Amino acid sequence: MAAKRPMVLVIDDQPGIRRLLTEVLQEEGYAVLEAANGYDGLQKARDNRPALILMDMKMPGMDGIETLRELRRLGIGERVIMMTAYGELDLVTEAKEIGAADYITKPFDILALCEMISRNLAAGQPERLAIG
Repeated sequence: MAAKRPMVLVIDDQPGIRRLLTEVLQEEGYAVLEAANGYDGLQKARDNRPALILMDMKMPGMDGIETLRELRRLGIGERVIMMTAYGELDLVTEAKEIGAADYITKPFDILALCEMISRNLAAGQPERLAIG
């Protein structure tokens, strides 16, 4: 029986970024869900309990920091990687204090991002690794 593919939720307001990440992550063997904003992302996280959430910090409406706070309040989204085009140390520090596992600055190297996702999934869920 084939092992279940880890699910990654991509939350970003830019359709091109979501599309690129979805294609790349599916090629890497992940099941991928997309959300265009924090509100939709929260609903999809609640309904699907993804293994990892890849989320933009700056989005209209509910930004990444607010979304991360709400995920923590609800007890979901154990592994969250924040994406920022701004590289603002205060936002990165705040996200880490709230519980973000990691962050990456846009534009990012797609191979480095895939390695970061793989590393975070392995660190966050060692008991779920399939044998055989």
